Amino acid sequence: MNYSIPFNKPHLTGKEMYNISLACQNGKISGNGHFSQLCQSFFQNAYHFKKCLLTTSCTDALEMAALLLEIKEGDEIIMPAFTFVSTANAFVLRGAKIVFADSRSDFPGIDESSIENLINTHTKAIVVVHYAGIATNMDLIMSLAGKYGLYVIEDAAQAIESYYTGSDGIKKPLGSIGHLAAFSFHETKNIICGEGGMLVINDTQFINRAEIIWEKGTNRNAFFRGEIDKYNWVDIGSSFLLSDLLAAFLWAQIENISDIQLRRISIWQKYYQQLSQWASLNNITLPFIPDYASNNGHMFYLVCNSNHERNLIIDCLKTNKILATFHYQNLASSPFMCNQSNNKNLKYVDRYSECLVRLPFFYDIKDDEVMLITELIKSIKLT
Repeated sequence: MNYSIPFNKPHLTGKEMYNISLACQNGKISGNGHFSQLCQSFFQNAYHFKKCLLTTSCTDALEMAALLLEIKEGDEIIMPAFTFVSTANAFVLRGAKIVFADSRSDFPGIDESSIENLINTHTKAIVVVHYAGIATNMDLIMSLAGKYGLYVIEDAAQAIESYYTGSDGIKKPLGSIGHLAAFSFHETKNIICGEGGMLVINDTQFINRAEIIWEKGTNRNAFFRGEIDKYNWVDIGSSFLLSDLLAAFLWAQIENISDIQLRRISIWQKYYQQLSQWASLNNITLPFIPDYASNNGHMFYLVCNSNHERNLIIDCLKTNKILATFHYQNLASSPFMCNQSNNKNLKYVDRYSECLVRLPFFYDIKDDEVMLITELIKSIKLT
């Protein structure tokens, strides 16, 4: 079906093709070129990340994190069951056992209060997912990590330009708090390059090895910096680098990040204003933002009372050529994990899997299209 209002439409700032042309003229279109270094420097300076490495996807960034932490068979990794499969796959590939945590009752993110009971002597790391760009309670997470000697990886795929304010009153960018973090620049994210990601290294002990893993297990970067007279294969690794053509595209997005964020937050607020009263009358849950978190305008979702209600909304919009969609399915009960996961009592994950619906959300959606969507939703008889 051709939708008059799609679920997502990639936003172009107007400079993407110009930047790509410059990259071609520079004669360097493979990884770690001029635009890659511009992007990485921006993220390090703007968000105080210790080290940034652009990757071909957020999935690759997570796989690099698993390699850096030397995850092996017998290790256990705690993470939410309401997340994309890449969050788990990166660690399953290294032989780890995934221990799934439930979501919060008020929010699809991980239930921080449930984590400590899942920790044992085999636990190696906690992976938090900042769902919809809304922060996990990082004070609690980092406290648990310190108490039990664990690593923390922030899956910040949806969390560019999102912040966490801790009990110390300091506002910190998401991705800057855990030992490692992973971001996505997939076409559905706030800033994009089609397919792309980034590994953030905040624990300096991992920086040198991260560069080696990133460059196929070689010390090639040290050679280009003139630190050694030739480079060799010195560790495991893979070709994780993002093409400079895609980095050139991403740089155009970065140059317009303030404008992109203002527009996306405006769209989020219009949805919220138009649906608040209706949601209250129908016991529908709108996105919740804790006091310690900021809103980066990544997505807008509703949590219905039943799968039936969700389907009514999706079907009504589809009839009017508007695409809304559900989100993650419970990974713990997925065909791949159902015989491997011991933690089956994840009632809130099941609730979000069955009842959450995401509304069309992209920079170029028009205000009157948001109004049309909300009016159609409010016209549905849910009972």
